[in-house]
Amino acid sequence: MKKAIILFNLGGPDKIENVEPFLFNLFNDPAILNLPTILRYPLAKLIANRRAPTAKKIYEELGGSSPILRLTEEQSFNLEESLNKNDSNHEYKCFIVMRCWHPRATKVVFDVKKYNPDEVILLPLYPQYSAATSGSSIKEWHDVCSEHKISYKTSTICCYPTDSSFVNAHTGEILKKIKNLQNFKLIFSAHGLPEKNIKNGDPYQWQVEQSVDNIVKKLNIENLDWILSYQSRVGPLKWIGPSTEDVIIENSKLKKHIVLVPIAFVSEHSETLVELDIEYKELANKNGCENYTRIAALGINEDFIKSLSDLIINKEDYNFDNKLYPPKIRCPNNFKKCPCL
Repeated sequence: MKKAIILFNLGGPDKIENVEPFLFNLFNDPAILNLPTILRYPLAKLIANRRAPTAKKIYEELGGSSPILRLTEEQSFNLEESLNKNDSNHEYKCFIVMRCWHPRATKVVFDVKKYNPDEVILLPLYPQYSAATSGSSIKEWHDVCSEHKISYKTSTICCYPTDSSFVNAHTGEILKKIKNLQNFKLIFSAHGLPEKNIKNGDPYQWQVEQSVDNIVKKLNIENLDWILSYQSRVGPLKWIGPSTEDVIIENSKLKKHIVLVPIAFVSEHSETLVELDIEYKELANKNGCENYTRIAALGINEDFIKSLSDLIINKEDYNFDNKLYPPKIRCPNNFKKCPCL
């Protein structure tokens, strides 16, 4: 059997002049701005135009473009190789779909049609599910397939926040950096969300907490000083906390060695390479921090690729309804945006 693996990620501008259209695509997503199209479209245009100058400066720090597509291509290559090596009963081919820049679902569906698989497996590169990320990408894929009358047996691996190999990947990367450290604060940083999203039933924060709890248990370090915080807050709404900035300031003043772990990002991009590596490091230094360490995003970490490969090959172990293959740990019933509920 031929199986097409669709890897979802956010995407990023490939040159400076595409920063504003990238931002427009981001804010024109109904999962981000939940408004009627007649209101959302002009508002997304306005927000993108106002934020573009600042965003362009960020991407200039990265050499004028986002590295996320190149890094996702590396993950795709390694995953495809692992799948075909470890499951000789099937043929696997990976396809990348970016939500806010190229390659978009509107093109990739035809690449998949040309491949003509027996099954399509949707796999977001977001370990923790949110309606604004995984949910939006999965919905867009189904909408585009429906629009073009393209139909295949489709399975969805919606999330994997506590998968053992995913946990092992993070644990291994952390241990490499903290082996000989003393007086450090281990800060797990995840992209934030408006508090109202969580109150409306998004399971993202709960799933991030499960990831961190499992990693801390696996580290098994007595009296480990750690905290989970949230970054990238924008706009006037109240966001979930504590904020990574506040945590860094507090612990820098205590002369702690800051060790920062991007817990919800599996690829390096502007939020890790600029926000964590440059802006937050400057913030730490300004407040008295003398040592600042940032753990790398998982990328093509061997355990992380194994996690994705095993989830696909062994997906029947997680069969929910012959379409959805969630982790065995299930979200509480109050998180109505969880696809299992």
